[in-house]
Amino acid sequence: MPDNDIEVQTLKALVHTGHDHVFIVDADDGHVLDVSPGSAAVYGMSRESLCATTVHELEARGVLSPSVSMEVIRTGQPAQVMQRTGTGRQVIAEAHPVYAAGKLVRVISRSMDMTDLRLLQDEYALLQRRFNEHLKRGGSPASGDTLELESLEVRCQVMHEVAQLIKRVAPTDATVLMLGESGVGKTAFARQLHRWSQRCDDAFVDVNCAAIPESLFESEMFGYQPGAFSGAARMGKAGLLEQAHKGTLFLDEIGELPLAMQSKLLKVIQDGYLTRLGDTRSRRVDFRLVVATNQDLARCVEEGRFRLDLYYRLNVIPVTLPPLRERREDIPGLAERQLARLNERYGMEKVLHPRVWPELMGGDWQGNVRELENWLERAWLSAEGGVIGAPMEENDVTPTRVSKTASGESPLATLEEGRSLRETLEAVEAEILGELAVRVSSTYAMAERLGISQPSVVRKLRRHGLKIASRD
Repeated sequence: MPDNDIEVQTLKALVHTGHDHVFIVDADDGHVLDVSPGSAAVYGMSRESLCATTVHELEARGVLSPSVSMEVIRTGQPAQVMQRTGTGRQVIAEAHPVYAAGKLVRVISRSMDMTDLRLLQDEYALLQRRFNEHLKRGGSPASGDTLELESLEVRCQVMHEVAQLIKRVAPTDATVLMLGESGVGKTAFARQLHRWSQRCDDAFVDVNCAAIPESLFESEMFGYQPGAFSGAARMGKAGLLEQAHKGTLFLDEIGELPLAMQSKLLKVIQDGYLTRLGDTRSRRVDFRLVVATNQDLARCVEEGRFRLDLYYRLNVIPVTLPPLRERREDIPGLAERQLARLNERYGMEKVLHPRVWPELMGGDWQGNVRELENWLERAWLSAEGGVIGAPMEENDVTPTRVSKTASGESPLATLEEGRSLRETLEAVEAEILGELAVRVSSTYAMAERLGISQPSVVRKLRRHGLKIASRD
C-alpha cells in the first residue's frame, strides 16, 4: 500500500475512533470534509448531513454557536470557544490551523461535551448549599467525625462542614479549588488539606501568582539551566513546580496567572512533565494541585482572561469559604490565637478589655480574618498599658496570660470548670447583647451594629431574657 494511502487510513482511524468530536474543514470555503461518528449525537445531525454543508451554514443555523473553525479561518490562529449546540449541549471546542506552503488549507477542530460534568458540578454545589443552610438552621455535622484542626480556628457549624469536606478529599489527588473573598483563610485550609493528605511528609509549596512579575514567571515556575539567560545562576535552578514534586502545589490568586503560563501549566497537568528554560529534556513531576481565587473564574473565561480547558481541569472539587461576617462564632478563637501570637512576637502579655468584644463581634470585617488580625495588631501596638482597649485609668491593671471576654471571665478557665464551648459562646453573646441593649435605641439599630437580621436580634434577646433599655 502506498505511503499516501497509509496516511489517509491512519487519519481516518484517528477521526473515527477518538472520544472527542473531530471536524476536518476546508479552509477555502469552510466545507466540512469529515467528522467523527460521535458528533451526530452532540450536534443533532448525521455524519452525512454534516459533511454535506459548511461551517458557515452550521453557524447560521445555530448548530455551531459559535463555530470555532470559522474563528481560525478568520484569524489564522488557534482558537478555543465554549459552544452551545442545536441540541442544547455545552461543549468546549478548540481548533488548529493546518498550513501548506505558507497557505491555510485545513482546520482541525475537536470538542468535548461538558454538559454532564456541568450538571454534576451544579448538583454538587446545590447539595453543599442545602447542607450549609441546614447547619445554619440548627443542624449539626455527623457526630462520628472528629477533626484534628491543629492551627485552624473552626467553631461555627458551616466551617466545620467545610473542614469535613476537605478531610474527606485530602487522601485523594483530586484538584481542589478554594473559593472565597480575600482574607477568609484559603491558604490556612490548603495547608490543613496537605497535613491530612498522603503527601504530608513532602513539601507544601505556596505560590502567590499575583506576586511574581510576568517577565520572571516562567523561570520561577519551570526553573532554568545554567546559562539559560543573562543573570541565571551558575548551577541553574529548580522551579516551583519541581520543588513541589511528591508534595502539594498551592497556587493562590490563580486568576492572575498570565495566559501564556496558563497554557504551559495545563500541559504540565495533562502530561506530568515539564522542561526547564534552556533545557532539551523533560522532567517528571508529581504533585497534588490546590488552587485558590477570590475571582469569578467563569466570568474570567467569558472575558478571555482565563482558559476554559484549564478552568475545567481546576474546578474538580470546589470549596467555598464563607466570609467572617457570616461565621461570627469563629471570632473569639481567631482573636485569642492572634493575641497569643502578638504576645509571643513582642515579648509582652497583653489582654483584651471586655469593652473590645462588642466591636470585635459586631464588626463588618470586609477584609475577613486578615483584617481582624491586622486590627488586633494595631490595637496591640497602640495600647499604652497591658490591657488593649481599656480606658486610660485602667491601664495599670496587671494583665493575665489569657484575655478576658465581655463577661470578664477567661474562656479557657471557664471551660476548665466544666462549661462547654457552646455555653461559653452563649455567655459571651449574652454579655455583648446586654451591653448593646443599654446603648442602642432599637432592635433594628442592634441588628445593624451586629450585622445580623432584626428577627435574629429579637430571638437572641428573648433567649437571654434581655430587652432594649427604655429611653423615656
